[in-house]
Amino acid sequence: MSQTTLDDLARLLLRLVLGILILLHGWAKVRHGIGGIEAMLAMRGLPAFLAWGVYIGEVLAPLLLIAGIYTRVAAALVAINMLVAVALVHMGHLSQLTANGGWRLELQAMFLAAAIAILLLGAGRYSAGGRGGRWN
Repeated sequence: MSQTTLDDLARLLLRLVLGILILLHGWAKVRHGIGGIEAMLAMRGLPAFLAWGVYIGEVLAPLLLIAGIYTRVAAALVAINMLVAVALVHMGHLSQLTANGGWRLELQAMFLAAAIAILLLGAGRYSAGGRGGRWN
């Protein structure tokens, strides 16, 4: 296999893993609603309707990542979603470690780093959008 093929397979793997794992979080919100997020926003004096953005960051964007359409935009949306999640829920955890010695926010950090990597790398050949295009 050529290096280009391996690079494209790595992009596909990264897109699929991030897309599927974030989509599972979105699916939970589809099933159970976003009332908790609306309440967190309201407690901070922000409009509750902003909670609907979670459907963009955790449902639409992961589906676009999986398919490889508007991949860079989708990755940016996931990254923004993760930053908002940390700001709303996890700010108090930034300096905490788990009982096993891991960083308390390692999952959120991995999601954010993967999204930024996809944003920089693009979708690759194994995507509905292909290698070309400014947003893919």
